[in-house]
Amino acid sequence: MTPRPGRDDNPDRLYTLTGGRSRPASDVFDLVTLVVAECDPAPGMQSEHQLILRVCRQPTAVVELAADLALPVGITKVLLGDLLETGRISARHPRTARTAAQLPDPEILEQVLVGLRNL
Repeated sequence: MTPRPGRDDNPDRLYTLTGGRSRPASDVFDLVTLVVAECDPAPGMQSEHQLILRVCRQPTAVVELAADLALPVGITKVLLGDLLETGRISARHPRTARTAAQLPDPEILEQVLVGLRNL
C-alpha cells in the first residue's frame, strides 16, 4: 500500500486503534453528522479519543473530523461509536428536507399569492 501524504493508513495501527473492528456498532454516523463533545478528555483515554473530544468542543462534521485526525472515515466512525456508547459525545444530523406532509397546504399558498397580487 502506498502511503498518502498526511495520512497514517498503516493497517496494523488502524487495527490497533479500533481493536480489530471495521465498522461502528450502529449506523448513527454519516459524513455530515455533527458531533459535539459532552465532556473533556480524561486521563488514560486513548489519544485519538482525547483528540476527538478536543476538536468537537464545537459541532464538527464526521468528514472534517476524519481529516483532522488524518484517519479514514470508517475508522473515525468506529472511534466515534466508542465515545457515543459511553455518552462522551452526542451526534445529530443537519436538518433534513421537509417532507410533503410538513409543507403548507397548496391552497393556502395560492390564497397568499392572490392576496399579494391584489396589493
